[in-house]
Amino acid sequence: MSLGVSAWRRWAALALLLAGIAAAGAWAHEIRPAVVDIDLEPGSFSIRIRVNLEALMAEIGPAHEDTSESANAPRYDALRTMPPSDLERAFGDYQGTFLDSISVLDQGGTPVPLRVEALVVEREDNLVLSRDSVITLVPRNPVTADSITWSWAEAYGANVVRVNDAADIVDGDAYSAYLGGGEASRTIPLVGGMALGTGEVVRNYLVIGFTHILPAGLDHILFVVGLFLLSPAWRPLLIQVTSFTVAHTVTLALGSLGVINLSPVIVEPLIAASIVYVALENVVSSRLQRWRPAVVFAFGLLHGLGFAGVLVEAGIDSGQFITALLAFNVGVELGQIAVIVLCLLLFGFWFRGQPWYRSRVTIPLSLVIALVGAYWFVERTMLA
Repeated sequence: MSLGVSAWRRWAALALLLAGIAAAGAWAHEIRPAVVDIDLEPGSFSIRIRVNLEALMAEIGPAHEDTSESANAPRYDALRTMPPSDLERAFGDYQGTFLDSISVLDQGGTPVPLRVEALVVEREDNLVLSRDSVITLVPRNPVTADSITWSWAEAYGANVVRVNDAADIVDGDAYSAYLGGGEASRTIPLVGGMALGTGEVVRNYLVIGFTHILPAGLDHILFVVGLFLLSPAWRPLLIQVTSFTVAHTVTLALGSLGVINLSPVIVEPLIAASIVYVALENVVSSRLQRWRPAVVFAFGLLHGLGFAGVLVEAGIDSGQFITALLAFNVGVELGQIAVIVLCLLLFGFWFRGQPWYRSRVTIPLSLVIALVGAYWFVERTMLA
């Protein structure tokens, strides 16, 4: 059964409405985990926190995937429009709250008092994009502790902590871990170095890979949904997902090793374009064309470079590089499988046998995905 003209108009209006919502979210910024670098020095340490400072100051936490979902979005937008110098001054009033939300304890569980040594707000004139700030903390007093643990308030959400050993102290590898909000790091010795066990490496990078898809990777989610929508049959889905998986595994490894280094300015718009292509092909074609697996493979190479950027940012133990890489990739795959399972539960199992599945599910949802992807492409190119 095909849709009549009036039904097509209703679906087109819905697609345009959702695209408008995406465009209206131009100031909506994804809330990413902060990156916390703990630099060990002879007899001391310093902490550098790269974070979306406006989200912290506006009290927009991990309950929201992006800033537009919060009732405090107007406060965030006001902070986002501030020049770096004005935001740095505004942080002065918030500094006490920020320090109270951070916990650095010595081996006896005694808090180590900290002070803000520096704040650098990166300049980003395009209001469509979020910007990072780097806050540097140092101990207020001479350090007598042998080790410390790090954590911050649950309301601040997840963070990736990386420990960088001074070359003249430690010959071992750096330590990195993904911590949920309020979760403490393992004990960090100030002298002698540290390294994760294999089990900890697997757990940490599984979580990082999975959360990069769900809930943080909306563009990757829409791409996988686009693959799913072509046909409710298993064979076309399996062929596409296999092509995508093999491709992004290759560039994930090469990008993480530094063999391929393509700027996000190039990669991110092309990822948006891949979403548009897959969605529009769903509209014009009702079956898996012979060229589609090759196209999906090419797009998978791009998505793999995006995944590699996340892995490099999180840091990786050179002594367990292969383990971390495989765990991260498995986490990504589990995230993709979760997206497919959700699609099946939402409409695949219930409607795929219906003669109107394509006209009422595949085409309208693909149009919506294409419009959102097109907006992202414009946002990441012309508005960047």
